[in-house]
Amino acid sequence: MQNSAWKKHKSCGTSSLLPMTPKNPQQWLQVVGHAGSFHVGEYGTLLKKFCEGEQQCYLKLMKDTLRPFVPAYYGVVQRDEQDYNMMDNLLTHFNTPAIMDCKMGTRTYQEEELLKAQERPQPRKDMYEKMVAVDPEAPTEQERAQQAVLKTRYMQWRETLSSTTTLGFRIEGFRKANEECHTNFKRTKSREQVSEALDNFVESNTHIVWGYLTRLKQLRQVLETSDFFRTHEVVGSSLLFVHDWKGRTGVWMIDFGKTVALPAPLTLDHRTPWVEGNREDGYLWGLDNLIDILADMLPLT
Repeated sequence: MQNSAWKKHKSCGTSSLLPMTPKNPQQWLQVVGHAGSFHVGEYGTLLKKFCEGEQQCYLKLMKDTLRPFVPAYYGVVQRDEQDYNMMDNLLTHFNTPAIMDCKMGTRTYQEEELLKAQERPQPRKDMYEKMVAVDPEAPTEQERAQQAVLKTRYMQWRETLSSTTTLGFRIEGFRKANEECHTNFKRTKSREQVSEALDNFVESNTHIVWGYLTRLKQLRQVLETSDFFRTHEVVGSSLLFVHDWKGRTGVWMIDFGKTVALPAPLTLDHRTPWVEGNREDGYLWGLDNLIDILADMLPLT
């Protein structure tokens, strides 16, 4: 993605690349949500609603060894008085792509969020309703009497439903090339269930699995030596998987809105189990498990 159409246009000064075939952000939104957060930019770019934390991460990532594994970043632009971070539209170079969003790590909330919620323990009726909608048996007797739950309790309970706590990642959703959408993975928890969902996404195509596996192993190798990764708590970030009928595959790290720099000299290994205060996020442990599951989907040779 480093040879984006944006860069080609700026460097070769030709109009033959204009206009780029717009790739509808709806494809992305159906999978990851966030309606109103994305717009298609010009020359193969995507505009994402401005977030200063995410901007800071992208500026650092453009100078890090992880650069080939994230969308190229071009700065801030304004549209209708709203600021947007401009980056590569990762779907541009694929024909009718299938896309999947996997949220990485053993938790999707920052330690900071947990601390704030603990400082102001306010029982929440809205979160109680969300909880019983998923599992009527989940609330304790006291919570049932109050018809409310604490935010900290809800946040931690929610993570235990999916494979976030058991495998260190969860499938948020995927959209196949035929536009068939699957987003109901809140209760997809076991290794077998995840494997079945991944097989559905790749439609049992071992060539696609092999492409993803190769890319993920390269990513893991770079993550283990990246200065950015070592010095940041990477929470709520996703891996975006893209493939098409020509057999092209790609995986990129996206969504850095909740990723925060650690106070020096603190560093993380991203595999140590999280306990409150150690800031570990389980990202690499989740990636190890994802790689193992995909490897098991390949025929034994």
